[in-house]
Formats: sequence, C-alpha cells, structure tokens
Amino acid sequence: MKDMSRRNFVAGSLGMTAGALFLPGHAGAQEHDLVYDGGLVTGKPMLMGYQSIPGFLSEAQVTPHYKAHYGGALRGYLAADLKLQSDIIEGVELDASAYGALQRARINKANSVVLHELYFDGMSAKPGNPDEEIQTAINGRFGSIEKWAGDFQASAGAATGWATLAFDQLNGKLYNVVSDKHATGVLWMATPLVVIDVYEHAFYVDYTNNKSAYIEKFMEHIDWQVVNSRFKALSTK
Repeated sequence: MKDMSRRNFVAGSLGMTAGALFLPGHAGAQEHDLVYDGGLVTGKPMLMGYQSIPGFLSEAQVTPHYKAHYGGALRGYLAADLKLQSDIIEGVELDASAYGALQRARINKANSVVLHELYFDGMSAKPGNPDEEIQTAINGRFGSIEKWAGDFQASAGAATGWATLAFDQLNGKLYNVVSDKHATGVLWMATPLVVIDVYEHAFYVDYTNNKSAYIEKFMEHIDWQVVNSRFKALSTK
C-alpha cells in the first residue's frame, strides 16, 4: 500500500454509492466541491495513507482487510457491472433469478467499495478534534459529543456489518445508522460522515472476538479533519 495525500472523501448516498472526493486543483472545482475519484470510477483500489495505525490496527489486520475484502469487493463490482452492461448491449437474455442475483451483487459490491473507502480514509493515528460546525450539529442532535459517541458505539455494537454517522440531505438531521449488510439498513439521501466496519474481518486479527474493545479504540482514531471536511462540504450547500 502506497502513501496518498489527505483527501476529503464524501459518499453522496448510503444507498446508491454516489461517492465524492474533493481534490484541490480540479478544473472548475470550488472549495468543498464533491468530486469522486474512488474505485468505482478508476477501477483501481484507492491508495492507503498508512499500513497500520499504532495502538489500534496492526499491519497484519489492515493488509488482508484492504486487499481481500475491499479489493475483492471492487473486483466483484467490476465483474458484475461488465457482465450486465455487455448482456444489455449484446441482447443476452437471463432468467429472472440470475438477472436479479447479478443486479443485487453489483449494488452490494459497489456499496462495499464506497463504505470501505470511507472507513479507511476516516481513521488516523492522530485524530484531531471536531470543529465548531460539526460539534454544534452533533450537540444539537444528540445533546453532546459524549452522548453521540455513546449512541454510535451502541449502534456499532448492535450492527453485524456497518455503523455510520450520516447527514440526511433531505431534512438536515444527523443519524446513527445500523447496517447489517452493504445494501440493507441504508438511509436514502444520507451521506456518511463517520464509518466503522464491524464485520469480524475488520478486527479479528487484533481483537479476536472482543468487538467492543475494537469499537472503543476506533472512537480514539476517528480522523476529525476528514469528518470536518465531509460535513462542511454538505452543510454549506
């Protein structure tokens, strides 16, 4: 895994994987514009800014997660998307069961790609602090950062796949969302700000079956610089 520059990465929807990545210097891009250039566009895994996070995740934990699970999701998405596109163009007829399975696989894998990108890019050895905008929003919705953190950890503990802090672009509210699979438990038009992967493959090497210890450590390594940028990009629209 190679180094990458810091990125302000935002997914446009928990349900449809319309991700976004603000890159300074993009032609026509203004501050906080959302421009996605992750794996669903490039066809390649995003570059990682770390091989491990000392005191939280070892290289032995991160590497197979990145290569097998994130990389495998991207490969699965690309294969399913290519198959569907070519069958449509060539007029290949599939029975309803096979067609439905392929459609579900494409969206499931696409969601997995984006959630993994948000997860990996949203952690840091030096987490920083929430800025005034996101802290005010969290306080207004949950009462305090501490109360939000408690509810987020409860959400992550209850989930078998993912938990997210998401900003609903329809009503402007924050939600802690429990998702048991990549394509279930979603909140349409809500954008993930904080994302934790709670599948066993995300923590088992370092924490065996101690999921709660992994979740507690995650809270200490949220990259608030990234979260601040994700929220600002949305709330200023």
